[in-house]
Amino acid sequence: MNAQSYVYSRRNHQRLNYAQVPEVPVEPLDVKLMNMASSVLLLGCVALLGAAGLWALIRNPVFALTDISVSGDVQHNNAVTLSANVTPKLMGNFFTLDLLKARRAFESVPWVRRAVIERKFPNQLLVQLEEHRAVAYWGGGADSRLVNSAGEVFTANTEEVDNDVLPRLEGPDSESPLVLEMYKALSQQFELINLNIRGVELSGRGSWRLTLDTGSEIELGRGNVEEIGLKVKRFIETLTHVLNKLDKRVASLESADLRHENGYAIRLHGLKTMESGTRK
Repeated sequence: MNAQSYVYSRRNHQRLNYAQVPEVPVEPLDVKLMNMASSVLLLGCVALLGAAGLWALIRNPVFALTDISVSGDVQHNNAVTLSANVTPKLMGNFFTLDLLKARRAFESVPWVRRAVIERKFPNQLLVQLEEHRAVAYWGGGADSRLVNSAGEVFTANTEEVDNDVLPRLEGPDSESPLVLEMYKALSQQFELINLNIRGVELSGRGSWRLTLDTGSEIELGRGNVEEIGLKVKRFIETLTHVLNKLDKRVASLESADLRHENGYAIRLHGLKTMESGTRK
């Protein structure tokens, strides 16, 4: 057999083989659609049954939150007050409770600054509390708000404050951290002459005023903490010398005005007028 005959025979052989392959019947379109619909329905039923079973498991009373464990700062709160204020706001069980809403519910309780909440299987809630640490009153005399150690203003029952000698700070609410910073910086300086600050006020125009425990009022004018601190430093360093010349004590200071560029003016108990202050 020559090469040409071989090729021809091979082609005939291939054709024969192809002819022997049975034809696959084409499934009608409506049958395909019915089969697909049946499969989808079956999967949907299985999914619904699974979801129903999972939901029934989740709603099982064994997962109801029956134990709330509170730790951390609880000086101003106890189990009774927390239960009365928070429990009605906790919606859901171990699986469905919204932790963000639960945290906000605890933080809405007076004196609570921050709450960290965790779940403990199967029905327990662990709550770590951080309370406000009051360092000053905030606002006017009728204001019941306080300032914490971070300079944040919060509302609480002022009668619960243990320290009845807290200073009173005043100013725009947004400036409370700055007012607290100013109080801390100046308190250290006045302690050098045995005076304590009872109040710091920042006006809407940015001017500062101090009230001392002796009742003295000191006008400081405008400036940041560093600038006002330099004014007060100059005042304190020279005040004792001035009072000694006048045979007066620090307690005799009635008022002072530090808004002068190169000095200050003072008013003393027992002296009707004092026209000029010291100048460097």
